[in-house]
Amino acid sequence: MNITTVRSVNDPDKTYQFNDNGAPMRGGVKDVYFSPDRSYVVALFRERLDDNQKERLKRITTQYLTQIKNKDAAEYFLEEVFRWPTDVVEHKGLTGIIVPTYKQKFFFKQGQETANLIKGKEKNGKWFAAAKFRNEQFPLRLAKAELGNWLSYFQICLNIVRGIKKMHAMGLAHSDLSYNNILIDPIEKSACMIDLDGLVVPGLFPAEVIGTAEFIAPEVLATRHLDKADPKRILPSRYTDLHALPVLIYMFLLHRHPLKGSKVHDLDAEKDDLLSMGEKALFIEHPTDHSNRPKISRFSKWEMPWSDIDKLPYSITGPYLAEMFDRAFITGLHNPQERPPAESWEQAILKTVDLMQQCANTACSQGWYVFDNSVAPKCPFCGTKHQGTLPMLDFYYEFSPGVWKPDNQRLMVYNNQYLFNWHVNRNVVRNEKTDPRDKIPVGYFTFFEGKWMLVNQKLDSMKDITEGKDVPVNSMTELTQGKKLLLSGKEGGRLVLITITN
Repeated sequence: MNITTVRSVNDPDKTYQFNDNGAPMRGGVKDVYFSPDRSYVVALFRERLDDNQKERLKRITTQYLTQIKNKDAAEYFLEEVFRWPTDVVEHKGLTGIIVPTYKQKFFFKQGQETANLIKGKEKNGKWFAAAKFRNEQFPLRLAKAELGNWLSYFQICLNIVRGIKKMHAMGLAHSDLSYNNILIDPIEKSACMIDLDGLVVPGLFPAEVIGTAEFIAPEVLATRHLDKADPKRILPSRYTDLHALPVLIYMFLLHRHPLKGSKVHDLDAEKDDLLSMGEKALFIEHPTDHSNRPKISRFSKWEMPWSDIDKLPYSITGPYLAEMFDRAFITGLHNPQERPPAESWEQAILKTVDLMQQCANTACSQGWYVFDNSVAPKCPFCGTKHQGTLPMLDFYYEFSPGVWKPDNQRLMVYNNQYLFNWHVNRNVVRNEKTDPRDKIPVGYFTFFEGKWMLVNQKLDSMKDITEGKDVPVNSMTELTQGKKLLLSGKEGGRLVLITITN
């Protein structure tokens, strides 16, 4: 094994080593070599870079890396969400980058149910976005042990959303966000963004590529025939990220593409694809224009049931995400400035997770579903009806002294469901910067002797308004129809109204 030493461009006193066996892993534009201890890789660009491209890499590995390190939640972003390049090197006239190796959880342990073709390979997002790889009849389906449950994909989407939110806050744009540039692990509910060497800095470093086919924003496709210098030409930016992001979320949750329906714009397949994803793009679940609704007959049996939008409409993702998809794929599809920002997606996902219910059918393929606000809820995936009563808590905040208004947030109860400070007090923000102390439950719900109870573990000013009494720490109160509980008497403390359904 030939060990090669390369020197840092950012710090000439620093060197790195890699194993050069003459057969590197080949990426799209880079050759990738492992360090002797496999803690990092040296990725060398096959083509010589120009000065602007080199300067981009320097900025990414110095200024922007330092910016992440010096802000809150640095460990979360650098260990969990990004595989951020850490240095630039030169070798035989070629430029390369140093990137920490991927965590072991992002490699398939088993891979497929009936074959081992991808065992040990990277858990690229495309494996988990396509319907066929989870269809039990598909010969090369993924092993159940690799798939996780539906709830896993909400946390996965949350990581991706927070990654984009962070980039945009730093003044960067991804420019090529797709399932190819994301590794995911549904078992540990993790997602990690990779290939971050082509980030766009508006006015300084333009996009190198226009994106990956299924994720390119309509306005970029519609103007791609124009010269790059033409002011009418639209290039990747923060707004185009905000198209690719909901496409990813939609595909990870519903395993179909939001724009690929049955409408034909041109008999030439290439022109038709360009129009259907660009100038003439139309949401397949548009509420009034049904012309692009998928025809089931056009899909293979491997894509069922996900391609059947009557059986599994996007509304199964709950009211908060359905509204976001409307904003992204109806209002904002051809109006980039109307697309919701990453932070709005983050809040919608978090609110949706609070609506989740576990399916009573242990054989259900998805395991969880979003409560549909009906009096007789059932799992949309397997049809199993919820058994027994189902309490839900609607949150209210004090608009002015003695005046309480709805907070547009709800918590569904299930046995051993937890209550956290971000439920109790609207001043506690739930995001990647949340204080670790606020991640400790302050109460939990339990079905005890035929009754639903809330056990107060840490709340020192909780009151049962309906019964006019305090609920001390280490005591519990029954959840009954119409009961009002003041979770906290402190500023920002919320009141909940309990509804019992089913």
